[in-house]
Amino acid sequence: MNVIKTIAKKEFMQLLSEPRLIGFIIFMPVLMLLLFGFALKLEPKNVKMAYVDADKSFFSNLIKTNLWSDGYFQLYEVNSKEDIIEDIRSGKAKAGLYIQKTFSKELTDNAQPHVNFFVDGTMPSLATSMKNNSGAIDDSAVTNDMYFLDEDSENVVIPEDPFVIDTTVLFNKDEKETWFFLPSIIGVLIMQISLILAGISLVREKESNTLEQLLVAPISKTELIIAKILPYSIIGLFEFYFILALGHYLFTLPLPTSAYFPLVLLSIVYVGAMISLGLFISVISQTQQQAMFIAIFIIIPSILLSGMIFPIDAMPQFIKPIAYIFPLTYFNEIIRGVLIKETLLIDLSVDYLALIGFNFFFAVASIVKFKKYVG
Repeated sequence: MNVIKTIAKKEFMQLLSEPRLIGFIIFMPVLMLLLFGFALKLEPKNVKMAYVDADKSFFSNLIKTNLWSDGYFQLYEVNSKEDIIEDIRSGKAKAGLYIQKTFSKELTDNAQPHVNFFVDGTMPSLATSMKNNSGAIDDSAVTNDMYFLDEDSENVVIPEDPFVIDTTVLFNKDEKETWFFLPSIIGVLIMQISLILAGISLVREKESNTLEQLLVAPISKTELIIAKILPYSIIGLFEFYFILALGHYLFTLPLPTSAYFPLVLLSIVYVGAMISLGLFISVISQTQQQAMFIAIFIIIPSILLSGMIFPIDAMPQFIKPIAYIFPLTYFNEIIRGVLIKETLLIDLSVDYLALIGFNFFFAVASIVKFKKYVG
């Protein structure tokens, strides 16, 4: 029993000697509690909806007014039905509404006009939520003023519903969950491999006292860092294409020809960003245990806040900016846009530039910190 107490005391003392680990042990549960309690929700608010009101009548205005007052959708006007679809493709909008020019005429003739309602099917749970909240389009507050009866006419048939909503799910019409999750899984796996393997690369040399031997070799410090991260970069690129191919052949994940170049570019900038971040973790860590804790501290919030599971639109305003400090957020936007929506490269340029920025920042920070460490 005394031996157990002695060893346990030694382990506690070792933990207490590393304040960073104590901070992670205490802060991580608090962070998870706050995120799940306040930030992470499946039901978004103020979902952006592009609309075209070609009728511009009192009756079409009833629909728009009720949507505004309901509070779920945030409406903005575009010029055509094609603009609605392109805005949803580029990510500017998640839903769309098209009211045709003959809406009021057909309505007064009891001809039951059609209203087109478009939803982005990329995230099936969000698509379902939008469809469930589309009831504001045709609820009683709208339709009560849309029944017409001509007392001088005989055998007038008034439809039960004054107009019909035609709902179209774009880009993922079958709302396949695998199409939504598989692209993000690629990013998560590369993040895990890169942060953990690259994260312990240099710190392992520190612990084994072999770093000094490498430093006296006829190689510059920058070349040493490149040589250390090159194997992990190759592994990351292999994982990217391997998982992508499996997803395509096993789960019919879309792989349009227009996606080839954007995917090659994405694999380079994302793997580079993750390897650079892993290297930075390795440089600032004193032990492999520290490096592992820092990697986990980055991986878990990345999964929760990047839009992989919970829509960013559903997060509180003070949490949304935090989501964009993680490279996985930009990866998800790009790969889902490229594979599922066939989004144009120009519409994803900000996300690509963000990943390039992560590459530059963490690579430079790692080199500067490493040079300071070795004197």
